[in-house]
Amino acid sequence: MSNLLEQLRAVTVVVADTGDIEAIEKVKPQDATTNPSLITAAALLPQYQGIVDDTLKGARATLGADAAQSDVVTLAFDRLAVSFGLKILEIIPGRVSTEVDARLSYDTEGSINKGREIIAQYAAAGVDKNRILIKIASTWEGIQAAAVLEQEGIHCNLTLLFGLHQAIACAENGITLISPFVGRILDWYKKDTGTSHYEPAEDPGVVSVTQVYNYYKKFGYKTEVMGASFRNLGEITELAGCDLLTISPGLLNDLAATEGDLPRKLDPDTAAASDIEKIPMDQDTFVKMHAENRMATDKLDEGIKGFAKALEQLEELLATKLAAIEGE
Repeated sequence: MSNLLEQLRAVTVVVADTGDIEAIEKVKPQDATTNPSLITAAALLPQYQGIVDDTLKGARATLGADAAQSDVVTLAFDRLAVSFGLKILEIIPGRVSTEVDARLSYDTEGSINKGREIIAQYAAAGVDKNRILIKIASTWEGIQAAAVLEQEGIHCNLTLLFGLHQAIACAENGITLISPFVGRILDWYKKDTGTSHYEPAEDPGVVSVTQVYNYYKKFGYKTEVMGASFRNLGEITELAGCDLLTISPGLLNDLAATEGDLPRKLDPDTAAASDIEKIPMDQDTFVKMHAENRMATDKLDEGIKGFAKALEQLEELLATKLAAIEGE
């Protein structure tokens, strides 16, 4: 009998959810995803100080000796996620997701410009844009930005997705991939209801992603579903068959260490035959459905603020590192 990870890989593309390059080398995923919190955490690890230092020195060289340290830090900040992405792409055969500044989540034009900048940085390093997914928060404004980028041939990964309305808007705007957050949905329901335990099949995050997957397959959308933010193995095994799952190194190791049968739970043919009503989606409908979904409203706002805070911490780290490098 094979382990759960081997069986999962037979029906689902397995993605590593980390900025830790050593962890990616160990688990050998198809793709990898990062976010501001993961990049900030990785930047603090001793083994990656070379990447951080090289990025800062490169920014200084670009701007010149007379440039203000604050400007050097800003440029290095813009480049660091790509620096990690380039290292990750040396290891994996597939795509890496690199996130637009979360503070632009409600700024359509700002997100478009930042997405183009990220792709340009990868292109300058010789990386084809088809190996990059630009991550943008699933606000209405973010989805519209991603739609423009997709029309330019820039593939996007819409993150912080918690509700069916967000998923439908992404699919109808031709987004390449979405990342519904399974564990964060569970976190909200545990706190809101006082329920400490859910069986895997009844886990609210699992139920949400299953609903999105079935909706997409029923109506023939090409947007891929990548379940994210897992809290336990049960959430993962209940979503076997999902297009992709992005999983932390710890849980990937747990899957590899666990023997047992892993039946496929999500299937496109079963979804296509299901009885689902199509929901026409426009901005008014999106806003209305979002306001009516307390969980999605709370978790999207919380997620954006959390990623913004991580970015601020990263900026502070880079300022401290640059001062040390330059002897101040």
